[in-house]
Amino acid sequence: MAETATQQLEAVNEAVQNKAGKYLTFALGSEEYGLEILKVREIIGYVEVTRIPQTPAYVQGVINLRGQVIPVVDLRAKFGMESVERTEATCIIVVEISRADDAISTGVVVDRVQEVLDIAGEDIEDTPSFGSSVDTDFILGMGKIGDSVKILLDIDKVLGEADLSGFASSFDSEAVAEATDIKEVTPKAADAK
Repeated sequence: MAETATQQLEAVNEAVQNKAGKYLTFALGSEEYGLEILKVREIIGYVEVTRIPQTPAYVQGVINLRGQVIPVVDLRAKFGMESVERTEATCIIVVEISRADDAISTGVVVDRVQEVLDIAGEDIEDTPSFGSSVDTDFILGMGKIGDSVKILLDIDKVLGEADLSGFASSFDSEAVAEATDIKEVTPKAADAK
């Protein structure tokens, strides 16, 4: 029995250490979040998005990023938050989500990007339990930074629903760009981080 408890403790320690690493932090209102930096492809200033009919409300539409048409998701809408006016700080974080054996680029709209933090495993706590009626599977953990807490997101689970991944992979970039007259976005070097 003691061996089983030791194995469980080792498994928990390994899981905590696997969450350690660099996170890009950003804000939605007063709430602060983090994404694994390895999932971030680039950051661009907010650009106009071409709406696509019959998509979920949180899918703003698509942009043409250097010849690749990618879906754009409003994280405020995805999380059920009140919408706000876009500002100069509003930006799109282009992430790569994993679906089966594929990597799909998707843009997520955030209020402002903050910084890249190196968060140690011992500074990441498991997601608190809110009961069985609240789904928190999309949260990797809670990063403790000084007196603040960053909600660390598993972006694959945030954006990995069948409707979004199907939407992202169901169109030919060139055909959609031509059919919807999407202007190509070429971020300025200062916009990319």
